[in-house]
Amino acid sequence: MHHQSPQQPQKHATPKKLKTAIFYCLTAIFFCWSTANLPTIAQNPAPGGLNGQEMRNLLDRGNLTEAVTRIEQDWEEDYQKYLQQDFETRAKTAEAISKTLSRLTVQTKKKPALIYAIPRTDQLELILILPDRPPILRSVPSAKQETLLSAVKKFNNEITNPAKLSTTSYLEGAQQLYQWIIAPLETDLQIAKIDTLLFCVGEGLRTVPLAAMHDGKQFLIQKYSLARIPAFKFTNTNYANLKNTQVLAMGASIFSETANKQPLPAVPLELRTIVQEWPGQSFLNEDFTLVNLQSQRLQQRYGIIHLATHAEFRPGAPNNSYIQFWDTRLGLDQMRDLKWNNPPLELLVLSACRTALGDKEAELGFAGLALQSGAKSALASLWYVSDAGTLALMSEFYERLKVNKPKDPPIIKSEALREAQIAAIEGKLTINNGQLQSSRGEVFLPLSIPQLDSKDLSHPYYWAAFNMIGSPW
Repeated sequence: MHHQSPQQPQKHATPKKLKTAIFYCLTAIFFCWSTANLPTIAQNPAPGGLNGQEMRNLLDRGNLTEAVTRIEQDWEEDYQKYLQQDFETRAKTAEAISKTLSRLTVQTKKKPALIYAIPRTDQLELILILPDRPPILRSVPSAKQETLLSAVKKFNNEITNPAKLSTTSYLEGAQQLYQWIIAPLETDLQIAKIDTLLFCVGEGLRTVPLAAMHDGKQFLIQKYSLARIPAFKFTNTNYANLKNTQVLAMGASIFSETANKQPLPAVPLELRTIVQEWPGQSFLNEDFTLVNLQSQRLQQRYGIIHLATHAEFRPGAPNNSYIQFWDTRLGLDQMRDLKWNNPPLELLVLSACRTALGDKEAELGFAGLALQSGAKSALASLWYVSDAGTLALMSEFYERLKVNKPKDPPIIKSEALREAQIAAIEGKLTINNGQLQSSRGEVFLPLSIPQLDSKDLSHPYYWAAFNMIGSPW
């Protein structure tokens, strides 16, 4: 660093000039030091350092194996910090993930792929892991973080607005997100004959209604069954056939005065419909307590727990998010104490929940639901749909999940949800003149259930809220 002029320096500088020179030299040294240290501050605005120089170098060099390990590690830290838990899981390499996907292809007759979507300041990074193949990287410069998250917010607002149920105002956003997140990988997915997608996504994308992304002709859910996972290392990849699974169905149509919650008039019919089709038990209102839930689990090994009640994923600490029982709330921070991983709970269903879309903590709570509860998979809604709409989709889901004939191939959970959502899209799941029409026939709805303005449930407002979280299997 040279600050002297091209002329020969004066041999006898005055003390004042000397002080000035020293001041400028020290300033220059400090400036050089501070800019040298800037990358650790300025290039790391996103949690986990995924905007940092180290990640940039890994991706630029095409070192996807190391990049995947780093992403898994960073997002593990995100969830552990938020949920204040040490999950003690082993790291999964890209190669190990690929082999696991290959094993599950053989077991389930479904071909899965994993998509990492990493929003970064200057572009969206997509990493695709296919069964028995090296990972693939696609960068999307047009999807800068600010642009992408702005589009997500607008899309969420359009799709969740009950005033727009007779419009297709959501389509512009649905198609734009498809072009950014799916289109760059489409050819690879088609060549590999993929039919099941696991999404492991970064902050801002964890509560996007992925199923409603649209390619211009059809929704993403019409092409693939979907699941969202917090990290692959957290995902239980043991496949179990649900054929003889027992269901514990609990919920409330009214709540105790202390709960101060709106009634859910369709819940009695929702619970009755489930236990008519599946072996198990149901408990309503005063019997819907945490103590009874624990007691029932000790008596019987239930593989599915269905809770038809208000649940909220809110900003702030995990104890702000909760499941409402008859007279008490179960905080998200308390769920792990229920030990639903012992014996393993195949599926936890929360049929009437809602999430603060776009909030970082609420996103972590929603996307981490299966992880925190100890359940292998969780089915939950991003927004509260409506009493009758929830009843319709839930009854169709359980019907599709059931294996009817001994020789029927096994069905995975995310595929059962997909089939229920497609039934809604295609108008096979409707409410008409007080009757619910679905694949199991017609059911008269009690007069206590508010009728829907629209007679069909094809708008994504009714079906795209429901997400499979954790294992799709």
